[in-house]
Amino acid sequence: MIDFTPEQLQRYSRQIILKEIGIEGQAKLRRARVLIAGAGGLGSPAALYLAAAGVGAIDIVDSDVVEVSNLQRQIAHGTSDIGRAKAQSAAEAMLAVNPEIKVRPLQTRLRADNIMELVRGMDFVLDGTDNFPAKFLLNDACVLAGTPLSHGGVLGFAGQAMTILPGRSACYRCVFRRPPPPGAVSTCSEAGILGAVAGLLGTIQAAEAVKCITGAGVLLTDVLLRFDALTMDFRRIPLARQEDCPLCGKAPAITAPVDIPWPACPGAEQCP
Repeated sequence: MIDFTPEQLQRYSRQIILKEIGIEGQAKLRRARVLIAGAGGLGSPAALYLAAAGVGAIDIVDSDVVEVSNLQRQIAHGTSDIGRAKAQSAAEAMLAVNPEIKVRPLQTRLRADNIMELVRGMDFVLDGTDNFPAKFLLNDACVLAGTPLSHGGVLGFAGQAMTILPGRSACYRCVFRRPPPPGAVSTCSEAGILGAVAGLLGTIQAAEAVKCITGAGVLLTDVLLRFDALTMDFRRIPLARQEDCPLCGKAPAITAPVDIPWPACPGAEQCP
């Protein structure tokens, strides 16, 4: 059974029985390497589900520590984790779910001088960050490295997601050329956020990672999925790769990751 022990077959049995995954797909998950950027509202559920799914090696990156206001939605952390590094707290929660996987917690910020090293060689990257510069930096690095990426964002009762396959689908910059001016978009400390909305979006991102790794189903490529939890309306907005995209277009102007200056998020501990 492709070198799975009886205990492992039992652990993953409900997943292996899915014809779209099967034992071959489970073996792909075990061999996979995934980077989760952010151990907050999106990264928490994604990290737990990917650990439970049996993804063999997961790096989780977050520079912050757990705050009491995080606990309403960042389910990888508990009250006893307040003051601890989020990356370490999340790593311990993941290993508690599945001690067979390898988890590397990294308490660092995403920067132009470290981002390529973080994303290169990964089978999938999941964006659970809480600010626009980090989202653009992840997109640029993943496109340059040829690494699949799931973008996610939440605010209030709303969320959005798209999956990027470099060279094959629209990237984040095809849709959003540059970050909005500082202050143009409310932060979640200003507008609020429903915890379950972050959980829903992070779970969608985890599903995209599993599908991409195993080849199951259809990914959220060339589409922006948006939902409103107040009405439970889901909308798929068609996208297309843009020839004039400064990153993945015919004449790219962006050839290396660049840090984008940005003011600190007010109440950053309350962001996704």
